[in-house]
Amino acid sequence: MHAPDRSRARRLWLPLAGAALAVAAVCTVALVRPWGMAEPAAPATAADDHTAVAASIPPTPLAIEDGARVLVFGDSWVYGSAASDPSLGFAYLLADELGVETVVDGVRGSGYLKPGIDGPAYGERIAALDPALDPDVIIVEGSINDRNLYPSGYRDAVTSAWDALQTRYPDAAIVILGPAPQVLPVQKPTAAIDADLAELAAARGWWYVSPIAEGWITEANYLDAIDTGPVGRNHPSTAGHAYLAGRLADDLERLEQQPAVAADAP
Repeated sequence: MHAPDRSRARRLWLPLAGAALAVAAVCTVALVRPWGMAEPAAPATAADDHTAVAASIPPTPLAIEDGARVLVFGDSWVYGSAASDPSLGFAYLLADELGVETVVDGVRGSGYLKPGIDGPAYGERIAALDPALDPDVIIVEGSINDRNLYPSGYRDAVTSAWDALQTRYPDAAIVILGPAPQVLPVQKPTAAIDADLAELAAARGWWYVSPIAEGWITEANYLDAIDTGPVGRNHPSTAGHAYLAGRLADDLERLEQQPAVAADAP
């Protein structure tokens, strides 16, 4: 757990100062190009062999009160991998960004299909969550770890995990945070996972945040946000985690301002 700082921390945006620096960064990226062997991104649509899900349900208004308990659940990005200390991971920093208490549950290598290094896949981990935790808000992140197993059984695994999560914490507001790219261009399976999660969340009336669609990580800031070295292994750096915390906090605040939409609205 991470107790809130009610004074609310100042946004920790990555410095991209001035056109000259931006040009220099792009030149550096062009020389290094750690994403050179990645697969090109697929269109943001569900995989062709999937059955269409039910029509979208308008999400209920999101409200995150000061001091709320927020469960942040996910993979190594939630764990805080590649930060100088895991407690500097974006999930922990979100507490001060929003003025809430965060409960961080990140398992390295874990996904909806893939067991992790420190624990099982999402469904089994959700089944082991303490019912007494009683979070006000749940943020479920990721995961790029499923990209090599996708698409076989993927939607079934997501549906089962989300059903269990909703049953365990029926009063919690749930926000799904899609995978962020660890390499550029975005790999085809990662883009398809993002599209599937967005569609499945919409069918439940859950808010969905897509770092891919919103361009959180681009060629302009890739080397600032992602540690490509042997330790980081394409995870967010300490500065990258701070950046992600700020982006996610801004998105959550934006969702809080969204008006309620009637289910029969056009």
